[in-house]
Amino acid sequence: MRVPSRHASSRRPLSVEMTPMIDVIFQLLIFFICTSSFLPPEEVLPTNLSLPGSTAETVPIDPIRQDLDEIVVKLLWRSGAPRWEVNSRQYARLDDVGGVLSAVAGVQVDLPVILEIEAAVPMENVIDVYDLCRRIGLQRVQFAASLGA
Repeated sequence: MRVPSRHASSRRPLSVEMTPMIDVIFQLLIFFICTSSFLPPEEVLPTNLSLPGSTAETVPIDPIRQDLDEIVVKLLWRSGAPRWEVNSRQYARLDDVGGVLSAVAGVQVDLPVILEIEAAVPMENVIDVYDLCRRIGLQRVQFAASLGA
């Protein structure tokens, strides 16, 4: 049996235009990327989580990371040599202070660092501490001044 010619001409070939669909998919992808929020991983935050059946082991939290409001670096001059205090912890070498500040910069670079300098400290030691903070990448380095100065 033969198909009449009038029915054959009314049929159009089925085709789906892919270009508009791809454009819509790309726009949706860009929308979801722009509206998503990127949060820091939870493993960075110190937590005390105890699950049933687990052993309780307390991990000491570094005092520098425990209170991240500000970092106070005191530069002291004791018996002809500089001494450093970072949030009330004393250090005898500038490299040790650099290690602590590097750890802080790894967590939060816009944390304010306040430099408290004794009057007897030579200017070269002050510049060394300031340059160390800037080299590490800390963005907010400030000097503390007493009211009488």
